[in-house]
Amino acid sequence: MTADVGEQVNDVELVARYRDEPEMFTLVYNKYFRDVYRYVAGRLGEGMADDLAAETFLTAFSQRDRFHPERGGLRPWLFGIASNLVARHRRTEARHYRALARAWREPAAGSHEGRVVAWVAAERVQAELVEALTKLSSGERDVLLLVALGQLNHEEVGQALRISYGTVGSRLSRARSKLRKAISKESFDG
Repeated sequence: MTADVGEQVNDVELVARYRDEPEMFTLVYNKYFRDVYRYVAGRLGEGMADDLAAETFLTAFSQRDRFHPERGGLRPWLFGIASNLVARHRRTEARHYRALARAWREPAAGSHEGRVVAWVAAERVQAELVEALTKLSSGERDVLLLVALGQLNHEEVGQALRISYGTVGSRLSRARSKLRKAISKESFDG
């Protein structure tokens, strides 16, 4: 099967087919790997992204009988698995952000940190933004980064994290408010 076939097959059909024909899971991989990779790379860096994105699909394949389309889409299910794997590495992630905040310097051109920080904030508030990310609860950080890096909508985030739509909205609102305050504080202090 080619990648074109995967584009023509919807998620419900994919699930039905890969349960009976495990080799069809390749279509799921081809369809969603790049999105999952980008999300994990945004959370933990490109070095971890290859391993964790691959582990996401290995986990999804081994647990393929646990996916039920009536509970939500295949894409949010995969992002939920990826988020759980990222959670295993959360301590490393938090240490990484704390170290960046303590010893802020201009990141090397083309580095993961440089791309992420350039994407979310102006140079003047980079250190404060990174510090503010460490102060978010894990739930707030997960929701914010699934929206910002995974480009999931509220419903998909809720499915991925198994939380209600309203909880997604409140966590995202709190996270944005905390980041806004950190940036505003710098604007007034600077």
